Amino acid sequence: MNQVYLDHAATTVIRESVIEAMTAVMRDVGNASSTHTAGRRARQRVEEAREQIGEALGADPIEVIFTSGATESDNLAIKGGALARYAEDPRRRRIVVSPAEHHAVLDSARWLADERDFEITWVEVDGHGSLPPARMREALDGAESAAIATAMWANNEVGALSDIPAIAAICAGAGVPFHTDAVQAVGRVPIDFRSLGASTLAISGHKIGGPQGVGALLAQRSFKPVVQAHGGGQERRVRSGTLDVAGIVGLGVAVSEAEKEREAESDRLGGLRDELVNRLHEKIEGLKVNGYERFDAERALPGVVNLHLPGAAADAVLMLVDSEGMAISTGSACSAGVTEPSPVILAMTGDDARSRSSVRISLGRTTTPDEVDRIIAVLPDVVERARIAGG
Repeated sequence: MNQVYLDHAATTVIRESVIEAMTAVMRDVGNASSTHTAGRRARQRVEEAREQIGEALGADPIEVIFTSGATESDNLAIKGGALARYAEDPRRRRIVVSPAEHHAVLDSARWLADERDFEITWVEVDGHGSLPPARMREALDGAESAAIATAMWANNEVGALSDIPAIAAICAGAGVPFHTDAVQAVGRVPIDFRSLGASTLAISGHKIGGPQGVGALLAQRSFKPVVQAHGGGQERRVRSGTLDVAGIVGLGVAVSEAEKEREAESDRLGGLRDELVNRLHEKIEGLKVNGYERFDAERALPGVVNLHLPGAAADAVLMLVDSEGMAISTGSACSAGVTEPSPVILAMTGDDARSRSSVRISLGRTTTPDEVDRIIAVLPDVVERARIAGG
């Protein structure tokens, strides 16, 4: 398929090393909970992957809980964590969260509010999409009523980074458990869970060249949530289900390799991102960047750029680009197929029209300079056609 794929923030190309490692395991048999030889062999592979992830992300192996992906990890951390906190102290019924979070986080918070009578304290992001630590400090005023606070490390739509170590320290000082969705940060930002001070941290395999349908929740030993799915209690008795041994092995390989290549790949993608933005500014009238204009390792992801294209409907741009054999997006893949304004850009700007005329281009490990040249050659004409169609 001769497609230019520029939607790596939604999912990226699986690594050959991951395919090879998973294939070797899939040819074998064994349930990691069984005590016979085949089961013990499967268990050994799971534990080796747990050690790989712990080493790459600065966590003790026991702090790595395998899940079906970041959505499950976010739900377990936020729902399970908040309900456990409330059970300890009924005053704690407040969820502190930004409106620019991923739907897995937002919908977990809203479920707690709708179904369990929790309250939500919204912490606003700034105009770039970052969450200022001072705003989290203000939101934690009256911390004795807070059950949990959460903030994503790297925004999936605009690529803005938040100062998660500072936010984690504020929450720890207030005695409030803190969760971070670090899905987009793995392989892009140095992560040391041991020193971070967060209670929990969510990761996903398919964002870094691993398999879809597998992820992990890094969780301090003190994390004892209200269990969300009952069964065999395979993962520290907080997450049940037969372990996907092949998927877990693939996740371990992907996390390890993503961390090893992090610095070099971030520099490469950051350069491509800046070239893309600079050249499109010259070709598209009125173009603006949602988030940070240039790559800065302290403030923005290297491979994500979100473009406001005034007068061009994002859905129209997306379809026209697709007809040219290129894949970009209008935002989070979990919202695909639903025509609605981006909650992230709305949270940043309060501008409904802007949220409906913005597209995301996200670069990844397989992105080449030629692919960047192709989108630069095609997008200006596409935007013009979309503007004419929109009248």
